Amino acid sequence: MATQGNVTYGLSGSNPAANQFDLQKLDAAKYISLYDLVNKPDNRDALIKTYGNQGITGFLQLVGATKAIAQNDEVQYWEEERLHKKQGGSMAAITSGAGTATLTAASAADVIVRLNDVVLVNGSERGLVTNIATAAITITALDTAGFSTASLNASAEVPVVGNLYAQGTEQPSEFIESGITRRVNPFMIMKEVYSVTGSQATNIGWINLGNGDYRWYLKSEADTRQRFMDKREMMMLLGQKVTASTQSLAGISGSEGYFAAIEDRGIVQSGYIDTLTEVDDIVKVFDKEGGASEYALYVNRAQDLKLDDMIATLGDTTTTGSAKYGSFQNSPETAITLGFRSFNRGGYTFHKHDWKLLNDPTLLADSDFYGVAVPMAQVADAKTGDKAPALEMNYKAANGYSREMEHWMIGSVLGASNATKDNVEFHYRSECNLITRAANRHLLIKA
Repeated sequence: MATQGNVTYGLSGSNPAANQFDLQKLDAAKYISLYDLVNKPDNRDALIKTYGNQGITGFLQLVGATKAIAQNDEVQYWEEERLHKKQGGSMAAITSGAGTATLTAASAADVIVRLNDVVLVNGSERGLVTNIATAAITITALDTAGFSTASLNASAEVPVVGNLYAQGTEQPSEFIESGITRRVNPFMIMKEVYSVTGSQATNIGWINLGNGDYRWYLKSEADTRQRFMDKREMMMLLGQKVTASTQSLAGISGSEGYFAAIEDRGIVQSGYIDTLTEVDDIVKVFDKEGGASEYALYVNRAQDLKLDDMIATLGDTTTTGSAKYGSFQNSPETAITLGFRSFNRGGYTFHKHDWKLLNDPTLLADSDFYGVAVPMAQVADAKTGDKAPALEMNYKAANGYSREMEHWMIGSVLGASNATKDNVEFHYRSECNLITRAANRHLLIKA
């Protein structure tokens, strides 16, 4: 009679020739172990997506970000400055009704006005620049009533609206050079690795991972790749340059992400947008910054619901009669198919979309970031005049070698033969950055 563990089976040990089976009493302990061996578990081999599709990549592609190749440790790009500038400085106290006022710039280099320029003081009172002594600017009122006391303050900015010259006078002795800003963003290097032994690579499990393959390491390797791609996109959004005041970080320079670019030189909405007044204030800022006619609003669930409540008070503003759909080939059906809901305010169309990244409880669901408004339009390069997308993803590459998404294996199993250890390591690497052009036209919603 054969035995295995605590299980006894086969012929009777006392009289094997009789070919009689052992008698079993009505005792579950006698046969439960045998059934454990011979009964196949009623296994369901499908892997349940408990949390749905957990990948969060795709935002940059959806908002029109393009890919470009770079061949240096950093990318430089150019943005034009405003065509018109205000003259800033401090206004000296004068008696109300006085015919002149003195505005002192921070330094001579900060003087942007010229003699005979006409400026606006206090928003409506016109004055002529009659003298410039280093940083001190004398402004003479054009109205005989002079300037009002209300126009005087410690810190003032006056717009230059034109100039006036007498008959027979010379042309201006100074000219204005166009302003341009050079911006630089370094690359960031991201890495990841996954390892499996040869033994585990040949083990068959209970779960069907697709096409009848039950090797669990395939799931872990695919998840490692997806996790790496998610983190790469999040670093393009949340990356930040390492400043000189930061402690030594072993040669890591960091790279400016999308949120940091808006925080530095864009529009930041403090708190949720939940009233028309707040939308109108944003529209006014867009007017000042040359905003696009259409914006994609990518927001978390709380902001999404608050906008829904607000839109409900507007009436029928989601129709083609009020909203623009140029970004969707003028088709509201296309916008709806892609998950956008649209409304119009002050001549601007906002296409609202839920942002999965901001709702993920393991990522940004509890963060201070509530959403962004991305202009759905291209911007002109100040140096070349070429049209370019507002967001551009750059990857290092040269002569057929790309560092956009490198993947290689080290080991002695699964086709790898470049090491002797009985395992294989899957390696991932990417060198990338994100350029945010005209960040002043983008909106970040945060606490």
